Amino acid sequence: MAIQLKSARVERWPVAEPFVISRGAKIHVDVVVAEVAADGCIGRGEGTPVDYLGEDAVGCRDRILRAAPHIAAMGAADARAAVQELMPPGAARNALDCALWDLEARQRGLRLWQLAGCDGAPTARVTAFTISLGTPGAMAERAATAEADGYRLLKIKLTGEDDRLRVAGVRRGAPHARLIADANESWGQVDILSEAEALADMGVEMIEQPVPAGADALLDPIYAPIPFVADESCHTAADVARIGPFYDGVNIKLDKAGGLTEALRVADAADAAGLSIMVGCMLGTSLAIAPAFVLAQRARWVDLDGPALLARDREGGFAFRDGRIGPPVG
Repeated sequence: MAIQLKSARVERWPVAEPFVISRGAKIHVDVVVAEVAADGCIGRGEGTPVDYLGEDAVGCRDRILRAAPHIAAMGAADARAAVQELMPPGAARNALDCALWDLEARQRGLRLWQLAGCDGAPTARVTAFTISLGTPGAMAERAATAEADGYRLLKIKLTGEDDRLRVAGVRRGAPHARLIADANESWGQVDILSEAEALADMGVEMIEQPVPAGADALLDPIYAPIPFVADESCHTAADVARIGPFYDGVNIKLDKAGGLTEALRVADAADAAGLSIMVGCMLGTSLAIAPAFVLAQRARWVDLDGPALLARDREGGFAFRDGRIGPPVG
């Protein structure tokens, strides 16, 4: 019954091509992986450090190592409850929380979706594919390739400068795709209503985190033609009531929330507040996506393209076909 931490390690995964957002570029992603064991079963979880919160993979690994002795005598369910108090939200808690979910499901002979109380097995969902920052021409080329590969929902990274040109480029490259946009907090100094109206005219159906976290009240007087979705402004369920008056939805990421346990609470809080749900991810492998995929069954928008942006994924990872993410084959 006692839980053993078999491993807490850092892994580096190269990306297929440089992934560029307003805060910088990545050519690889460092993730932290937790493995826990009990009763002959092993549970695994993966987290990607949230860089804008100052996290790094080594620090996340060390947080898992420090927490492990405190849950060693517990069952998986009690250990999950304990880590919510022992660890702050973030990638370290996400990796350990999801490893404990995985462990309990295996101990009880259940699938994760059954343990999480879902009504049925998860099915394939349309997922966004991210077009990272570049010149309008370069983004048009990436969009054309993505549409040719079957993606029908593209997420456009923006920077607060020349955003209309970038969106126009993506629209030119992928004339048939649905579009959403991620401003990554960069619209604090722009005419938000004017920008939103212009993007709506080009077919953008949602804008993620237009203003800096903490400056959400800038959206208070704005009645935009398309919804705003909070990302950096909403990490845990406790944030929902605060940001609810300014947004139409929340982007739930397990790394921000600190695991599936809190992510489910965020989804419940969003439902109660009448906010739409988006389920997103950081760069990472299918190990990180597995619990998020369960939650994605409740989402209006799904953005789980992390493994598709890597040079390679784990063996037996999720299938990306015709713009949809589906359960691993076999």
